[in-house]
Amino acid sequence: MVERYAVWMSSEKQQQTMKPATAAKKLGIYLPAAPESFQDGDITRAELTALLNEPPAWLVDLRKNGPHPRDVVAGKLGVSISGLARAGITDPLTSGEISALLAAPPAWLVQERKTQADVRAEKQRVKARNAERAGNQPSS
Repeated sequence: MVERYAVWMSSEKQQQTMKPATAAKKLGIYLPAAPESFQDGDITRAELTALLNEPPAWLVDLRKNGPHPRDVVAGKLGVSISGLARAGITDPLTSGEISALLAAPPAWLVQERKTQADVRAEKQRVKARNAERAGNQPSS
């Protein structure tokens, strides 16, 4: 047992890596739009940190212009990912396409934004109710 511990302690620390899809999600980008060099290999935590701290031109461009993944599209439009699916939006959108939707919102977008606002209001109501209940309970 002692020998195994000594071997474990002497080995060099392995870099943690993640799959490109995980790194893309953490960066908020659409993976198929990223360069092949990013898509092909695992990314270390150090590489991810470097991309976050000093993003290369391709990353800045992807974040600014897209195409954007669904979660980013949903956030920019103020709807849920489910709302996008209900509207039939399954493909990534560019910033220009998102701006066009916001400039002249179709009926589905108006409805989904209202639904999202109602959900947020209900969450706030429940949170306030729970806080009130917690404040009214006698401490033991």
